[in-house]
Amino acid sequence: MRLILLGCPGAGKGTQAKLIAEKYQIPSISTGDILRAAIQQGSALGKKVKEIVESGHLVPDEVVIQLVLERIQQPDCKNGFLLDGFPRTVAQAEALAKLSPINYVIDIDVPEDEVVKRLTGRRIHPASGRTYHLAFQPPHHPGLDDITGEPLVQRPDDNEETVRNRLAVYRQQTSPLQHYYQQPSRTPVHYLKVDGRGEVKEITQRIFSALNHQQEVAK
Repeated sequence: MRLILLGCPGAGKGTQAKLIAEKYQIPSISTGDILRAAIQQGSALGKKVKEIVESGHLVPDEVVIQLVLERIQQPDCKNGFLLDGFPRTVAQAEALAKLSPINYVIDIDVPEDEVVKRLTGRRIHPASGRTYHLAFQPPHHPGLDDITGEPLVQRPDDNEETVRNRLAVYRQQTSPLQHYYQQPSRTPVHYLKVDGRGEVKEITQRIFSALNHQQEVAK
């Protein structure tokens, strides 16, 4: 099974990706993790990626495409994979289509105001990427990582101004993917839109129900 998760920043793709990957026993591939690794390495490319991310813009297609396409050719992707955060543009989707067919596109739909609330309250542990939220998933001790006790930080791109800029960029560059994957020429890709509001378990159940329904229809 080869899946793509769509949804604006803060839609909950990362959380749902882990749960879906666990159920179907496939690797979850996050462009965020790949890009954070590049930033932490401090290479010239990593410094460039950091500057772009902190400005609220998207990393250029050629950089992301190269990183992701190399990843899905690894042995653990032989039986499928889940892409979280890729593709973000039609150009990326077309590059992916040339290398690997996709079975399902799951679009997690969340209103913009809800996304702003989610992201401005987010805090992360820089070394591990563990994520918390001041309202929805606070750490055991305010401002500290549950595992290491080290300080949590707000990502520069999680302030409200930058969040709204990221959403504007998403609407302009990424939302056309919704149209792209619903075209008859994309068959046999199945496009599934899921309401991303509510508790994590509720959203997960909606995703599994949509996948199960589509699989039954395809039989």
